Amino acid sequence: MDLNMLRQFLVVARLEHLSRAAEELRIAQPSLSRTIARLESELGTPLFDRGGRLRLNDAGRLFRGHVERSLGELDAGRRAVAGAADQGFGTVRLASETFLTLTGLLAAYKRVHPAAEVELHQMAAEDMASRLRAQDVDLCVASQPVPAEGLEAVQLNDEAVWVVTPLDHPLADRASVRVEELADQSFVTASKGHWQRRLLDRLFAARGLTPKVVCESDELSAVADLISAGLGIGLVPEIARRTAARLPCVWIAVDDPDCRRTLTLYWGRDSHLSPAARLMREAITGWDFGAGAPGARALREPPTRPAGAMPAEA
Repeated sequence: MDLNMLRQFLVVARLEHLSRAAEELRIAQPSLSRTIARLESELGTPLFDRGGRLRLNDAGRLFRGHVERSLGELDAGRRAVAGAADQGFGTVRLASETFLTLTGLLAAYKRVHPAAEVELHQMAAEDMASRLRAQDVDLCVASQPVPAEGLEAVQLNDEAVWVVTPLDHPLADRASVRVEELADQSFVTASKGHWQRRLLDRLFAARGLTPKVVCESDELSAVADLISAGLGIGLVPEIARRTAARLPCVWIAVDDPDCRRTLTLYWGRDSHLSPAARLMREAITGWDFGAGAPGARALREPPTRPAGAMPAEA
């Protein structure tokens, strides 16, 4: 087996769908099918169950963990050598479900560390753990839980999530509402998989209800605008009140202790982070997300290193 075969296996294992994996890899599906069949032949066992939909089996899950760690170490070695050769800060690869919360932080980071290269990856929370363990990315910021095996985590912010309505909505004069009172309301929300949609579905499912969704948007910044335009109501986090203050809408508390958003930073426990990634981790953990501004230790000038010095490990 070669590295290309293993990388293709990881994509198929992540998507559990041959045609989508082939599209992402930009290769023909028959070629990808032969590669997976060859890999299974070399290992002497199937890695996927093929009854109906393609599913990773127990052997496949076991093998995936070893492949992720192995390829991750190889990629980390390449980055470490490159960083030592040019004596630069290297690259930080940051993933998040949305970067709306991080724009101020990223701008401040680049002002202080202009030599650092920043790669941004928009990613669903369910993909983050495997991508971190494979060292495809360095850091992930998530608004919903990520399986913690092999990862380190720091909670960044915990905030209320409000029901937002147009000014002329029947609920607009209320200080708070119960979830049951929202059962017949039309919701504007994010697409499935995003934390806002998952929170909405979870709150309703706990009461045996299903929300009435009239608009799904991949443009999260547009949700409050669509609500203020009268298309429906929606769940919006406290942090968005700063940017949505100009809009004609009303913010109403939800009478449920679980109607909150918890922002968490994750990274691989055994990851070898570049200087740029370590500085980004320090910036994120020191940032005041409630105020959208640096905390006491969010950003600092990088330490100087003598010429030829090797960067310290994470």
